[in-house]
Amino acid sequence: MVRHVMSDRPAIDLDDPIALHMRRSVIALPERMTVGEALEHLRLEQLPEQIVYFYVIDSQERLIGVMPTRRLLMSQPDSAIADLAVRKVIAVPDTASVLDACEFFIAHKFLAFPVIDADRRLLGIVDVGLFTNELQALSERAAADELFQLIGVHAASRHKPSVWLGFRSRFPWLLSNIAGGILCAVISGFFDHLLQTVIVLALFIPVVLALSESVSIQAMSLTLQELHGTKVTLANLWRATRREFGVALLLGLSCGTIVGSVAWMWKGDVRVAGVITGSITLAMLTACLLGVLLPSAVRIFGRDPRIASGPIVLACGDVATLLFYFTLGSWWLTAR
Repeated sequence: MVRHVMSDRPAIDLDDPIALHMRRSVIALPERMTVGEALEHLRLEQLPEQIVYFYVIDSQERLIGVMPTRRLLMSQPDSAIADLAVRKVIAVPDTASVLDACEFFIAHKFLAFPVIDADRRLLGIVDVGLFTNELQALSERAAADELFQLIGVHAASRHKPSVWLGFRSRFPWLLSNIAGGILCAVISGFFDHLLQTVIVLALFIPVVLALSESVSIQAMSLTLQELHGTKVTLANLWRATRREFGVALLLGLSCGTIVGSVAWMWKGDVRVAGVITGSITLAMLTACLLGVLLPSAVRIFGRDPRIASGPIVLACGDVATLLFYFTLGSWWLTAR
């Protein structure tokens, strides 16, 4: 089933609904067909010049899968289309904007996406030809990567605020760094007696904070990449949190052991080494989890996680790190 409703596309505005720019010439294969029937059907149709994917629909024209071209051509003629279709399909809702579609291309790097309505009926497709005329020149994967970067430039060009708007969007979040720094100073003041008694703890504060901040930024960067073009759900949030917890535990134990060993060889105090090792492990665990959870929370509340989450993650990570550091030190080093 090939539907042709072609029209000249207007100039692209990234705020436009994607429905204004999608191609309505859709190659849709009913799931009840066999491969032989589908091929015979396609030979009789006037196919569009450019074919990227074949889509499979049910009797109510709802999208249920995608049929890779190679699989269609290489399968036995009596094989059922429904059995061969890839059921997991990433589709663009017809309510999405062109900017939203940019994020889909950047995140998934497919050459085309089906456009569906609220009932998953197939309305059309949007392909990379919407953003550039270079599609026919794609002969290597490197060229494809450059094309997706170009789409990213299109999306980034949408966000060019004035100096004042740039200040307003970024300064409030930096206040969290100021608040976090002041709170860290207050926490350090509460443990002044500990630092005077065990001076070596003060020497390792920069190292402990640097490790915590570095791992939180790493976790946050990976999370921001995964958030592009996707919706935050409990399932993917749980997967990301579980993965980062395991990574953070190994990083914390490794870095903590190295720094703790240096402290032990330098000062000869195994208790100080234990405090440093334990603090770094706990701090890096907390920082990694913050790097996953806070950007996701910011995205859920409709804010830009690239701007908002960084200062919050760093501030919270610094406060948690010092609390672990001084609490463990006070409990272990001053206990009688």
